Amino acid sequence: MSKLRRQLSANTTSVVETKNLIDIKAKTGNLYESISIISKRANQINISLREELHNKLEEFASHTDSLEEVHENKEQIEISRAYEKMPNAAILATQEFMENKVYFRKNEEDLFR
Repeated sequence: MSKLRRQLSANTTSVVETKNLIDIKAKTGNLYESISIISKRANQINISLREELHNKLEEFASHTDSLEEVHENKEQIEISRAYEKMPNAAILATQEFMENKVYFRKNEEDLFR
């Protein structure tokens, strides 16, 4: 199991829980800005997990086009199932944001417009 997967799914449930919008808004002062930050972090998490999964599955890839050689690889199936059981990237990003684990800053130019 990779360091990223262990870190992300250590104490996170894969069940969606409602969040208090006032608490989310309190982090930045603007609800939409907070949601934007969470969505950008969710995209980062999703990209890194997808790359990691593809790299692991690439080890099992057969580069021949023969239909006769299609077979099940139990290790490949287990890896795919482990990634499917992981919490959604949006859930992970929201948890990180609420625990102040996400670094964000405001662009100074946007403040004066």
